[in-house]
Amino acid sequence: MNDGALFVRDGDGYLADPVCDGPWAEGALHGGAPAALLAHLLSAELDGTGLALARLTCEFVRPVPRGPLRPHIEVVRPGRRVTLLDSALLDPGGEEVTRARALFLAPGEVDASPAEGLPFPGPDEAQPTDWKPVDRPLFPADGMEIRFVEGRFFEPGPATAWFRLRHEVLAGEPTRPVDRVAAAGDFGNGISSVLSWKQHTFINPDLTIYFERPPVDEWVALRSRMRVHAGGIAGAESELYDRRGRIGHATQSLLVAPVAPVAPPGGAT
Repeated sequence: MNDGALFVRDGDGYLADPVCDGPWAEGALHGGAPAALLAHLLSAELDGTGLALARLTCEFVRPVPRGPLRPHIEVVRPGRRVTLLDSALLDPGGEEVTRARALFLAPGEVDASPAEGLPFPGPDEAQPTDWKPVDRPLFPADGMEIRFVEGRFFEPGPATAWFRLRHEVLAGEPTRPVDRVAAAGDFGNGISSVLSWKQHTFINPDLTIYFERPPVDEWVALRSRMRVHAGGIAGAESELYDRRGRIGHATQSLLVAPVAPVAPPGGAT
């Protein structure tokens, strides 16, 4: 473990712990890990300004290695009420592997939202994930604690689940509430797939999170649904909650394709 954190500083970059790995290939990170790191680094750029993160869009350009990952952050639009930042994570060869754009706005003073609580049970009443342990660390099992209210990972259809990071995002620095939302937000397609995991891939090249209010809790819930139409572009949508109520929502575009059948040995048919 990296001192109990997802990432540690390594010179001018960041090195990921194996618990950040996704299920598809050893050494390739789950999208929630770099999304959380970028949310953390981008938010740190505007500490003390009073601006709040309103939107975070991540583009997963290439598989993200454990690193070291070198960040690059650029101010696109500075302002007292609106600030726009662009960022990227570069792999050891200098290739861009993840890109993010963050919109920060001055918080409003008007409150026109109705009083609302949770529309579903909290994490204490939810069931542990059905993700089965494997012979290597994985972000869905070892980086996150996941409890389901509705649905399951391998059960087709909509799902609602609670997520809690098991580790700090960056060693030696407090994890920000927006980091937790970014880490959880990338699970929408995984928990709500309407397709068989064995027969299809449904990769999300992007993730966009809208924050309607600042999150305040270590637990983040996703109420997610996937839509797949022939001739169209599939997507997943998630309503986001903490234990106080709704935080915002997240969207993912999906590349859906059948898994190519494995040819039997010896050329048999």
